[in-house]
Amino acid sequence: MSTPHLPTLVAVAHGSRDPRALTTVKALLDRVRELRPGLPVRLGHIELNAPLLTDTLAGLPEGDAVLVPLLLSRGHHVKHDLPGAAATAPHLRVRVAAPLGPHPLLVEALHARLIEAGWRTAYGTSRSTGVVLAAAGSRDPDSAADTRRTARLLSERLGGVPVVPAYASAAAPTVQGAIRALTAQGRHRIAVASYFTAPGLFATRSAAAAPRLAAAPLGPHPALARLVLHRYDQALATAPLTTGPSQLVTV
Repeated sequence: MSTPHLPTLVAVAHGSRDPRALTTVKALLDRVRELRPGLPVRLGHIELNAPLLTDTLAGLPEGDAVLVPLLLSRGHHVKHDLPGAAATAPHLRVRVAAPLGPHPLLVEALHARLIEAGWRTAYGTSRSTGVVLAAAGSRDPDSAADTRRTARLLSERLGGVPVVPAYASAAAPTVQGAIRALTAQGRHRIAVASYFTAPGLFATRSAAAAPRLAAAPLGPHPALARLVLHRYDQALATAPLTTGPSQLVTV
């Protein structure tokens, strides 16, 4: 049973036409609820899926809400779409949490998905291995910086294996370009790590480009559920969002 005085955690997914995306996000939020019974958890989408975020916010009772983007870096959605949606719900005191990445818990989930796909610890000592961190991509330089930071953390977790960030749209290099670059360095055992919360068009295209191993999206990994709650808790330490969509309170 939900506890009324707790601010509602509104998980914000991007949305996808891939039916697996909604199923995956719901499974992730089920894990969040298991970790913190009594916390009211709702779902809203930026586009493509119901419920849309604005509809979710409109349906909440007066009080406090924390928007936790199920997005992996800073970018237009986090900086503009989320506070814009918050501005449509004047009956709520809204905080907007930081995106999930970069964070060590994401690296834990990325590593686990690579192991599930067939990555072996011994690969970390080989000069023939490499990893492409496949992300959605954004024109926002902060998004690229966040993805590069995650790539460095994953490289450290893998024992120094080169991890090259690559993008399915809006930025370079592409996944195919990153694979070619690693191959040119003599690295022929290349895995693609899926830096996506859930299945979708970009995740599928990125996996299809993998010459060998392709990890699954992060999905309902336990580390991701813990990270959602961590971002929620961080955001509670900030002031509610009381200005227009040009302002964003994140931590």
